[in-house]
Amino acid sequence: MTRRKRRRIKGAARCFAAVMLPVMVASAAKGTVYVKRAVKGADRLLLSSTDSAEAPHISTDSEIVSRIIREDELLGGVVLSEGYGAEDESGNSELLRLPSPLDMEADDAGEKPYPQVWNTDGEIVRVNYGRYSGSSFFDLEGGGQVNNKTDIPNETLIRESGYLPNFTVEDTDEPLVLIYHTHTTESYEPFIRDNYDSSFNYRTTDNTKNVVMVGDAIQAELEAQGIGVIHTPAVHDYPSYNGSYGRSRETIMPILEKYPSIKVVLDIHRDAISADETAYQPFVEENGREASQVMIISGCDDGTLGMPDYMENFHFACTLQQKLESDHPGLTRPVLFDYRHYNQDLTNGSLLIEVGSHGNTLEQSQYSGQLIGRSLGELLNSMKR
Repeated sequence: MTRRKRRRIKGAARCFAAVMLPVMVASAAKGTVYVKRAVKGADRLLLSSTDSAEAPHISTDSEIVSRIIREDELLGGVVLSEGYGAEDESGNSELLRLPSPLDMEADDAGEKPYPQVWNTDGEIVRVNYGRYSGSSFFDLEGGGQVNNKTDIPNETLIRESGYLPNFTVEDTDEPLVLIYHTHTTESYEPFIRDNYDSSFNYRTTDNTKNVVMVGDAIQAELEAQGIGVIHTPAVHDYPSYNGSYGRSRETIMPILEKYPSIKVVLDIHRDAISADETAYQPFVEENGREASQVMIISGCDDGTLGMPDYMENFHFACTLQQKLESDHPGLTRPVLFDYRHYNQDLTNGSLLIEVGSHGNTLEQSQYSGQLIGRSLGELLNSMKR
């Protein structure tokens, strides 16, 4: 058989899988209604696959940048968002064996190193956020929930959540995923304990002890599955916190222009869930280990944020949420769908992901990064044509 014929057969098989697999799975598990949604989603996937690959539309409008700066200033450096409450083993189902963040040492810890001595004057409360009730929450077909903070009716979003992501994935050696960090210095607890240090603002320029370490874990699992990744450790929130989103935008725009193959853009953060001198540690147990619970944020546009295609990011958010919950029940908190910008106008696969809170530990959050990377890699490989 010639190489050309093998490619044609391989392409036909992938096309059949892209169209029929969602339908067969939906028919077996969800019934007629979900079959219709799966067919619609497959139709959209095939239609979009006929379009020529183009570089993402990138806006440099000064009004958008100034709005991002104002949004960043409103955060005040206190809380990012509304919280509620190595050895390759890619041939099997095991995650990579990564060194503990506590054992890693940075070549350059920067101007704000991770503490070596800790006070213990605040209380840490370990929690597990389960299913939420209330009018703003609704369940997703494949697992997980959405917290709808917008004026869009839940019924509309439930219908939209049934669609596949609005991009196609090529079998390519070019990068498919971009990972960056608007608040690069966000950090975690060193280990499980009853108290935290209120004198530490949980920010460090040591990339083995901040969210860059989480991004490294996501990257390692993606690359183990053959997914090309660009991960930038550029610092955007130190020494100045205000203006972080404008600076991270300046970092990622040239990358997106250089690599139009990138489909998924993840801004990895950690949350800050606290009240009355108490820090919360949202975690879940997975395969005998503890993982930080995660929250996906998908921005909505009220007509003033310059994101006319925001619903496309929402489709991806719901798909990833359901994949994560299917693979690791309880790992996620509800998707936050709210009037937020967060540079999500740059692609239709852009999401912000909160991995744990400042009460979570380094190892819990690294493990969550691995779980995210494994599930995302499987999702993207399943979408390849």
